[in-house]
Amino acid sequence: MEVMNRKYLLSLLPLVVLFWFFRPKSNPNMHKMNGISLVSPPRPIDSAQYNTVNEINANWVSIIPYAFCPFPEPSVTHDHERQWWGEKTEGIKTLIQMAKFNQQKVMLKPHLWVRSQGWAGDLNFKTNKEWLKWESEYRAYILHYAQIAESEKVALFCIGTEIRNSIKKRKSFWNQLIQDVKKIYHGPLTYAANWDNYQHVSFWSEMDYIGVDSYFPLSEKKFPDIKDLKVSQDSINHILKGFSNRYDKPILFTEFGFESIDYAAKGNWKFNKDTVNVNRNFQDQAFKMVFDNVWNEPWFAGGFIWKWHFNSRVGGKSCKRFTPQNKPAQLTISKHYQ
Repeated sequence: MEVMNRKYLLSLLPLVVLFWFFRPKSNPNMHKMNGISLVSPPRPIDSAQYNTVNEINANWVSIIPYAFCPFPEPSVTHDHERQWWGEKTEGIKTLIQMAKFNQQKVMLKPHLWVRSQGWAGDLNFKTNKEWLKWESEYRAYILHYAQIAESEKVALFCIGTEIRNSIKKRKSFWNQLIQDVKKIYHGPLTYAANWDNYQHVSFWSEMDYIGVDSYFPLSEKKFPDIKDLKVSQDSINHILKGFSNRYDKPILFTEFGFESIDYAAKGNWKFNKDTVNVNRNFQDQAFKMVFDNVWNEPWFAGGFIWKWHFNSRVGGKSCKRFTPQNKPAQLTISKHYQ
């Protein structure tokens, strides 16, 4: 009997070898956050309009409830009647539900818009009294959406975006805010730090992902080729890998993207966009480089492309903006995400 069993097992060996050779190969991108940042619509949309997101094959979406700081007044306003529908509680909840219906996970990512400045990274106050007032209202804003993240079972909550001076100067506020958020929302957390100051955030050990808004300057050239971009990206990857290992946390590109213009890898804040030409091919090449040289890194969790509009006419041949819609980059992203 033992001899017969051995012969039987040996007879199965060729089948086992064939199965191993032709087994389905795992896709390294399967568990990455193949994300897109949604532009909140000014008016309610229906499911057909939301379905345009499926064109890009994203498995995650970033939904952004805006708040506003009327600087120099130290206050934060949100969810008021003059805001777009998609930036307020009603619209945010509806977009979350639409995303989940389409099998997309959600990162809820509050943004603060500062009057006359725009970028929250430059927000600063002179007195402790002003900071305390601002912090009280920012806390109410974040905890409001933390509650929505919990009730809607959102997959990831971001506690802030690029608020550089506050992060640097008001560490105790952020430490307490994180604990307050954790009492309400019981899912994973991140913070979206700008590319040039993520190393100065003091609370990464309390986060589940190190969030980086990845707009690193990669080249001073008008139209660098992929090899030029890869050299710069490899150097950045080396630093990000070390930072990830330091905290034992994956790096998440909470935003990333490229405008479709000449010099788009130089740094979008360095020049007047009206003085440069449209260059859709560069945008496409830059996305290909990121997908080839970042996406498969084990320390990398994925990223959210900036950005996607609920408007089929957005983008196109004359568009210089970040959106890949109706440009060669849309097909590149769609193929990679698929």
